[in-house]
Amino acid sequence: MALLATQDLTIRFGGHVAVNGVTCSFEPGTLTAIVGPNGAGKTTYFNLISGQLKASAGTVTLDGRDLSGMSASQRTRAGLGRAFQLTNLFPRLSVLENIRLAVQAAREGEHRRGLNLWSVWSDHKALTERADEVLAAVALKDKEHELVANLPHGDQRKLEVALLMALEPSVFMFDEPTAGMNHAEAPVILNLIRKLKDDKSKTILLVEHKMDVVRELADRIIVLHNGSLVADGEPAEVIASPIVQEAYLGIAAKEPA
Repeated sequence: MALLATQDLTIRFGGHVAVNGVTCSFEPGTLTAIVGPNGAGKTTYFNLISGQLKASAGTVTLDGRDLSGMSASQRTRAGLGRAFQLTNLFPRLSVLENIRLAVQAAREGEHRRGLNLWSVWSDHKALTERADEVLAAVALKDKEHELVANLPHGDQRKLEVALLMALEPSVFMFDEPTAGMNHAEAPVILNLIRKLKDDKSKTILLVEHKMDVVRELADRIIVLHNGSLVADGEPAEVIASPIVQEAYLGIAAKEPA
């Protein structure tokens, strides 16, 4: 049964239809890669799901609940976790403080009680223990007291995944998670996503243009082209389809590495 679904999801910017009536559902225990050429509407579709953009038409539902009227922060509390191409962190706080804030936000959502966001962390042993667990999972425990602004790009991306893990969403959304990372850094992020796949109660959406990453991680591929959904299926089948060969792979092959 679908955990997340979009129905006729559409957005127009003036006379341009950036996402055109996309109906799609996503089940727990699956990683769906969303691919397409530049300008296909992939990130815009993500922004509509996560609430960064307001749809012109259509709906987004999570576990049967209509999220369409909710803000991005409300959708996060409902269970949508979104990672961005550019990191979305608190640069003037330490690594540990960033994770504690996310853990606390998750606990507030669970218990609906008003913990003070800036309260003394030592008063909340359970929050600190959970933050330590998450940092250990992403191999950042040894950098917990460093300011985020001083971290190399690869560690900032790892921290962003850690923030998502701390929020404990039911849906993880990654928009080109290895963008800007070198060959040594990228495997760390991909390994974290592999670990998330082990939890079959979670749904993972991945916007990615690197087809080697898509082939390895995806259980399913959907293809957007000119804002419309043009292909949907198992990776081997979709990658081999003529519309993908023409609309996506052919274009990608001409792009610089």
